Amino acid sequence: MNTNGVLNKARNEDNDEFYTLFTTVEQELVYYNNIFAYKTVYCNCDNPITSNFVKWLYSNFDTLHLKRIMATAYNSHGQGQYFNTDSCDDKYLDAISAKTSLLNGNGDFRSDECIELLKQADIVVTNPPFSLFRDFITLMMKYDKKFIVIGHQNAITYNEIFPYIQSNKIQLGYSIHAGDREFRVSDDYPINTKKSRVDSDGNKYISVTGIRWFTNIRSQSYNENLILFQKYTSEQYPKYDNCDAINVDKTCNIPADYDGVIGVPVTFLDKYNPDQFQIVGKINNPTCNGKKIYKRLLIKKTPVLLDN
Repeated sequence: MNTNGVLNKARNEDNDEFYTLFTTVEQELVYYNNIFAYKTVYCNCDNPITSNFVKWLYSNFDTLHLKRIMATAYNSHGQGQYFNTDSCDDKYLDAISAKTSLLNGNGDFRSDECIELLKQADIVVTNPPFSLFRDFITLMMKYDKKFIVIGHQNAITYNEIFPYIQSNKIQLGYSIHAGDREFRVSDDYPINTKKSRVDSDGNKYISVTGIRWFTNIRSQSYNENLILFQKYTSEQYPKYDNCDAINVDKTCNIPADYDGVIGVPVTFLDKYNPDQFQIVGKINNPTCNGKKIYKRLLIKKTPVLLDN
C-alpha cells in the first residue's frame, strides 16, 4: 500500500491518529525558540501523557520562557483529557499526570469547550488528524491563531487551504523537504505495508511520504531565489490540454527564459520565494498530450518593480 493509500484508508476508517515522534517535533520547533517567549501554547489534538509536542514543550518550558501549556485529547467513548500548567517539574510523567483532568465533553478540537481554550492560546502546536486537516486550518484562521502543525502536502491544494497558501498567509515549515517521516500508530492499527515496523516493546510505526509542516509564523525570511539553467522549448515543455500553462515535472527544471504560466509539482513550495515567483492558481486534474498528471501549482515570475 502506498502513502496515498495509507491516508485514504485512514480517512475512510477514521483511523488517522498518527503520533509524531519526538525527533520530528524537535527538529522543527527549534526554529521558533524566540517566538514562544511569554506565550500560552495549546496542543489541542494531544494526549498529554503520550504527546511528544507536550513533552518537548514541557521539557523546554524554562528555556523557551513559556507562560503556559495547555493540551486536550479526544476520547470517542467518553470525556476527553485536559492538561494545563504554568510551570515545569523535573519529574515529567508525574507532573503531567498530576496536572491532567477530564473535560466535560469528548475533547474534539471543534467543540465549544475546546474553542474556549483555543481563545486563550497564543500559539497552537499539534498534529491534527489527517482527515480533519481542512476543519482544523479553517478553525485556526477563523480565530486568528498562530500555529505550527504537521500535515500532508496534499493539503496544499485543498480548496479551504490553497487561498492562504497563494496569498502567503500559510507557509511550509523549515525542517521537512523530502523523504518519509515515521509515526507511531495505535495498537490496533493494521501493519500491512513495507514501510512499517514493530519495536521491541510492541509499539507500531508507519512511514509516510509527503509530510510537511504548515505555519503562519515563520521567523526567518523566505528561501533564496532558485538558480535556473534550463531554456524553454515547446518540445521539452508542452502545454496542458486543459490549461494555458506549460508543464514542468521538477522544480529544478523551471525554464529561466519563460514568462508565462508554469505548472509545477506541489513540492515547489519547498523552494518557493514570492520575490521570484507568484502563485497564480492550481489545477487538480491536468492532462498533457492526453496523459494524466498529478495536481500542479500554477506559478509565474514575479514582476520586477523599477524605481522611478
